[in-house]
Amino acid sequence: MSTKGLIIAAPRSGAGKTSVTIGLLRALARRGHLVRGVKSGPDFIDPAFHQAASGQRGCNLDSWAMAPALLDRLMQTACSGMEFVLVESAMGLFDGIEGEANRSGAASDLARRFGLPVLLVLDVSGQSRTAAAVAHGFDSFDPKVRLAGVVLNKVASPRHYDQAAGAIERAGIKVLGAIWRNPDMMMPERHLGLVQAGEHEELDAFISQMAGLMEEQLDIDAIIASMAPIAPAKSTLTRALPPPGQRIALARDAAFTFLYPHLMEGWRQAGAELVFFSPLADEVPPDECDCCWLPGGYPELHAGELAAAGRFAVGLKRFARTRPVHGECGGFMVLGQGLQDAKGRFYGIYE
Repeated sequence: MSTKGLIIAAPRSGAGKTSVTIGLLRALARRGHLVRGVKSGPDFIDPAFHQAASGQRGCNLDSWAMAPALLDRLMQTACSGMEFVLVESAMGLFDGIEGEANRSGAASDLARRFGLPVLLVLDVSGQSRTAAAVAHGFDSFDPKVRLAGVVLNKVASPRHYDQAAGAIERAGIKVLGAIWRNPDMMMPERHLGLVQAGEHEELDAFISQMAGLMEEQLDIDAIIASMAPIAPAKSTLTRALPPPGQRIALARDAAFTFLYPHLMEGWRQAGAELVFFSPLADEVPPDECDCCWLPGGYPELHAGELAAAGRFAVGLKRFARTRPVHGECGGFMVLGQGLQDAKGRFYGIYE
């Protein structure tokens, strides 16, 4: 099966990329297509929404943190058995770190590497014909990054649409749909981004609503026609990171949710055993393990529970006397003396 795909991007965060992506994923799945969502950059939240929308496990591709051979292998895996792959950009399409070519972390790196066209989501609130200048800038900024077309978001009226869409099409860029201003499209957020998929009330109903909007307001047939075949280079890379031990005590609960699936798969393929435990349930790293891994997440949202988990704190300190303990992101925070929640309250853990 030849897999086709595109990148869904925008000039900035908050323009509606995630809502468009999950709506399109569900709309395509409703049509009977096998489709997977991929997130550009180091994001643990959006891939869970992609999975909920498509029924296929999400994936991350980060051109800054991942070697080119790993990008190719992960894209091969993402394409396996799929008709379509939709890559959601982080931030703006070209936002990344200056440095080595095609290693900036921007979604535009993936567009160049895999030959993926870009569906640009433009929030046109507060502008009309100016949207054509924005679209033209994106279309001409990098000759190796090609626009498939534009989706207008937050359109206020038919007159607003005519002014913005007419100017964009006169600039030679296709308008593939327009989403009318709709407060129901807003996804719930908190202090560090979107609420996680598992915490979203009525998630499936929300995704179905987004799919309905996309089906009504976007030209899905034209979007499918704009996709390009994905042909990643063959990669013999077997894993991204060697397993840190033979038996890995891995924290997993509502406070520790951020760990890339491809890391766990690579460790298992290398023969390592993953042994899960829950700090929130006051569990300790199992003694038969030879290392402990505390993934990222939102432990500050559970600071009081973690501070009350005395058995976990004592057990982790005892474990760390003889074996390595690795904490990343929120997991690293938990290795400190305590946690401060979003309201500024401090909870000591190792007292």
